[in-house]
Amino acid sequence: MTKAAADLTTEAPSVTALPVRVAANAPIEAHGIARNPGMKLDLGFLESMRNVNRSALERRVASLTKRRSIKADNQAAWLLRSISLMDLTTLNSNDTDERVRRLCAKAINPLRADIVEGLGLGDEKIRPAAVCVYHPFVATAAEAVRDTGIHVAAVSTSFPHGLAPLKTRIQEIEASVADGADEIDVVIPRGLVFGAKWQELYDEIVAFRAACGDAHLKVILGTGDLATLRNVMLASMVAMMAGADFVKTSTGKESVNATLPVGLAMVRSIRAYFEHTGYLIGFKPAGGISTAKASLDWLVLMKEELGRPWLEPELFRFGASSLLTDIERQV
Repeated sequence: MTKAAADLTTEAPSVTALPVRVAANAPIEAHGIARNPGMKLDLGFLESMRNVNRSALERRVASLTKRRSIKADNQAAWLLRSISLMDLTTLNSNDTDERVRRLCAKAINPLRADIVEGLGLGDEKIRPAAVCVYHPFVATAAEAVRDTGIHVAAVSTSFPHGLAPLKTRIQEIEASVADGADEIDVVIPRGLVFGAKWQELYDEIVAFRAACGDAHLKVILGTGDLATLRNVMLASMVAMMAGADFVKTSTGKESVNATLPVGLAMVRSIRAYFEHTGYLIGFKPAGGISTAKASLDWLVLMKEELGRPWLEPELFRFGASSLLTDIERQV
């Protein structure tokens, strides 16, 4: 049994309060998490991941959300954790520098002063892990959150479709890193998955990882476009083999975005990769997660399937734009 598996609490009737938290936005070294170096593309290992039982995954998700409840003061603690796991996002065609500055100001002070006082937080800073923007606004965001510990993530590689020439996509990553992004969310061309062109997909992601340098790489699969959980599982595994630091469900622009069964398939690919290599990979569901209740469902999923380490911003993020508003209303 892995350590992550040993952390699971299957008998408890409800989810209890989180253990003492690590400060939000602490550098990854503070958690002792080694960055994923990737591995050679192993088609044999990939083949072993092909069998995905959708019905079983759906039953597991239904069981988790029904059996696990988070109540009273515990709920407030878990919702505050949700805030610290957010990539607060604006990806609209009408974004402006001023809109991005307002987003960053909200990230720096996500809760009203009366809520902070009522919760007894004192001087403790509860802030989203990152702000996520298009490339033209990276420099603006980096300046706005300077010295706050909040990361700047840039969506890249011809987001949301990933269909520009490879050279152009790589240059976009390099430009965002130069402007101050320390996290890069890339998209894959979904056609490579449908054509089972695993070597080509692997090579592209390796090139993205190289272009990122020290910036962390989140690979967006566009799961709503991939049609089957098998495709989701295989694409996740190729991304991790190629050196992804995170695998991410969606751009938020697909007709279907993050769903719990898809998330479960992806976190089980993360667990398989961990058991095979010893490296911990992050997970980011994005798109359609807009309510406090939904965020709690995702946290329960991570705790039950991967264990306590995946309740830190180094290994789990929400891609969210309106979620913070509902959490603030609930707490």
